[in-house]
Amino acid sequence: MSLLETSLTRAVDDVSSRDTRRWVLQNRAVAWTVLALVFLDELLAVAAAAVWGARSSGPALAVCAALAVLVVWFLFASPKARYGGPVVRPVLKVLVFTAASAGLWVSGLPWWGLALLVFSAVVNGLAQLPTVRTAAASAVAAPPARRS
Repeated sequence: MSLLETSLTRAVDDVSSRDTRRWVLQNRAVAWTVLALVFLDELLAVAAAAVWGARSSGPALAVCAALAVLVVWFLFASPKARYGGPVVRPVLKVLVFTAASAGLWVSGLPWWGLALLVFSAVVNGLAQLPTVRTAAASAVAAPPARRS
């Protein structure tokens, strides 16, 4: 191989590695943005349950409904759920987001219920992309940081 061919090969490798690094960083940013939106969606489901409870019976039911969603999510739908699984987790997510949307609907907020349902479907659909799933798996598998 001549000196010119070697130089051209190195230049192409440098450009492609820079492009690859940029692509990886952009995909990570998108993945973490989607994961942040998934978390926001989960918080909105808790808030929707509280709104339903408050409009149905008052503050006591609002607190109980929000706590019920939190406990169900913790036990069955969170990434480290004790009783979650490949079938239970997605089924429960659909049930929680559908119930939260329906709660807003029957509380007299049908457009907010519809908006929550569409947002939940889009965000959780995006969360199934391979890049996002890899980022989520790496976050769950990472050991806790040690404090000195």
